[in-house]
Amino acid sequence: MAADQDDVPLNAIRAFVTIARERSVTQAARTLGITQSSVSRYLAVLQNYFGTDLVERRGRGSELTEFGRLFANAVAEPLDTVCFTAKRMQRRNRTDDNRLVVRTSLSTFAYSFLIPHLQAFSAEMGGIIVDVVSSLSPPSSTDNFDILITRDLSIIEPADDWEIYNEMLVCVGSPNHVTGRSLSIARSMPILNITSRPDILPTWLRAMNLAAKDIRSGARYDHNFLALPAVITGKCLLVAPEIIVSDLVREGALHVIPGSRTSSGMQYRAYAVDRSDNPEVARAFCRWVARLCKKAAIPEAA
Repeated sequence: MAADQDDVPLNAIRAFVTIARERSVTQAARTLGITQSSVSRYLAVLQNYFGTDLVERRGRGSELTEFGRLFANAVAEPLDTVCFTAKRMQRRNRTDDNRLVVRTSLSTFAYSFLIPHLQAFSAEMGGIIVDVVSSLSPPSSTDNFDILITRDLSIIEPADDWEIYNEMLVCVGSPNHVTGRSLSIARSMPILNITSRPDILPTWLRAMNLAAKDIRSGARYDHNFLALPAVITGKCLLVAPEIIVSDLVREGALHVIPGSRTSSGMQYRAYAVDRSDNPEVARAFCRWVARLCKKAAIPEAA
């Protein structure tokens, strides 16, 4: 079907906005992945549509006319919004539709708490497969995931979100060494340092009315999941998010020091992105993990 002469030439507008950004027809062609002559033709189509010049040659480069600047300023941002929306709503073909991809920046949370409970969600949802990937990088609209679980990253694309956990800290140790002991044990037994969470120990010390000079500094570990075997088997303490030690406490592998529980001020959130191939299942997962986190609190010791 032939286009009406008044139809807006959208491809030509995209080419022109790229010229405006790159300040060069040649560079615009490279950015768009088309030939320079194609970009020139698009420009000619748009100039013919408006009946005026949008670009003028200046040496080897291209400069916008006043009309061109006005038009570029008016349409560049809306065009970005259209392109972004199209990308986020793109449905990619999957070999297995019965699958979710959960991305998280919380590797210890995933290792010690989330993954051990995934079989329950899978059974509840008829055997769905849940892939888990971890990354500390901010997510983009082109990354392949259905759900983001994070404490410190933001998400810029449309998504439903849930507050799943307000982080609580506890001090734990091996039952052989700490059962029956009071908080004063923190002054004599080494406390492990977690370099990926340098905020935890100072926050906990302030809440306990302790200073760094009041405690013995123990070994350093990059992540909490590396420190867990050390505190289970060694004569040392660990201040950690309650949620990552809750199952170990219930199993008797760790013991919480009475009176050591306090808030870190951090919040975990789950996001189900709109572009998910399985949006309803992704939302069901977020609701499920929120319920799971609510059950994780360790009863206060008598």
